[in-house]
Amino acid sequence: MSGAEAFLRAHTGIAAPALVPEIRLHLATEITPIWQATEAWLAQEGIEPPFWAFAWPGSQAMARLILDAPRHVAGRRVLDFAAGCGLAAIAAARAGAVMVEAAEIDPLATAAIRLNAGLNEVAVTPLDDDVVGAPCRWDLILAGDVCYEAPMTAHILPWLRAMAAAGAEVWLADPGRAYVPREGLAEIGRFDVPVTRELEDRDRREVTISRLLP
Repeated sequence: MSGAEAFLRAHTGIAAPALVPEIRLHLATEITPIWQATEAWLAQEGIEPPFWAFAWPGSQAMARLILDAPRHVAGRRVLDFAAGCGLAAIAAARAGAVMVEAAEIDPLATAAIRLNAGLNEVAVTPLDDDVVGAPCRWDLILAGDVCYEAPMTAHILPWLRAMAAAGAEVWLADPGRAYVPREGLAEIGRFDVPVTRELEDRDRREVTISRLLP
């Protein structure tokens, strides 16, 4: 077992997201211990904050839509972009995608994706590199809750639109973040997602899933 996997097993528990109870994940059961533990790891390894330890509302909504309507992914090549814990990727694999990749730049996140895919007995390939700028090799790109910071949005949005122009279908799941684009979106679904006040400023968030236009 790698050091990252040992860290994950020591600081998470197995739980199911509120909106997607059929998928089990290694998740933080209390926010403060995982945050403090990751800060200690960060000092040693240069690791990002533990976004992978939570099932964020955008990913929950994306996974719910996929499982409720598997025709969207069946037989397709799927990328879960900025995948976090890999929830949307796991849903895509369960729904019959022929290839599922999950991109993350944090080695703890890629370890979490690998563990979570194994826990749910599906094939998901973690990509531990920044795929922004890569040529399109996917039919569907899932981007859940990625527009929460201006620099992040400026980095990824032109590439996602280029992927749409290259023929990929690009889904953007947004729970009301500040930097989501206001134009060039075609709504395909809305979900009311329970959230915790440890992470959000409310008990529920409405998530809009839209197709990103070129």
